[in-house]
Amino acid sequence: MTETATARERLLPLIDELAVVRGRVTLASGMEADYYLDLRRVTLEHRAAPLVGDVVLNLLDEHGLLTGEDAVQSIGGLTMGADPVATAVMHRSVERGTPVDSFVVRKAAKQYGMGRRVEGPSVEGRRVVALEDTSTTGGSVLDAVGALREAGAHVVAVVVVVDRDTGAKERVEAEAGVPYLAAISTRDLGLE
Repeated sequence: MTETATARERLLPLIDELAVVRGRVTLASGMEADYYLDLRRVTLEHRAAPLVGDVVLNLLDEHGLLTGEDAVQSIGGLTMGADPVATAVMHRSVERGTPVDSFVVRKAAKQYGMGRRVEGPSVEGRRVVALEDTSTTGGSVLDAVGALREAGAHVVAVVVVVDRDTGAKERVEAEAGVPYLAAISTRDLGLE
């Protein structure tokens, strides 16, 4: 069994146990579904968070974005769903010897202090990945991509931990012009 399969295989049942809430809900996108994925119950949980970091790093590695001249230098996304994922990736990357910084994209620029929308080490001129914990329409991660580009970052990909398979990939790739990489789909969780 590969390292990728091991982390992913260990994460899938934790997502099902901790994050899948069954019942009719209205999602942030306005769409209705028979379940809700509360991925913060996974990304902030001590057993699952390191696995989330490994799964994202493995995905980046599979696409040639972890080492060499194409290596990603920083990862993050719109607060708050992306925050614990980016932190897990940052910590696991250091342990693996392939350090990646993290950042936070605010929903709006601060009206005081430095007035920044992207917090953390500067992303200007850096190769970055925009991140989302789970995606339905891609709206949140597209917002993050826009903020990152305004801050001078070179966005090389979008990474989503769990994709709901509802068109976000097609929308993000068309509007942002970067690859949309999903570590896990709702099909993988038996939800579709």
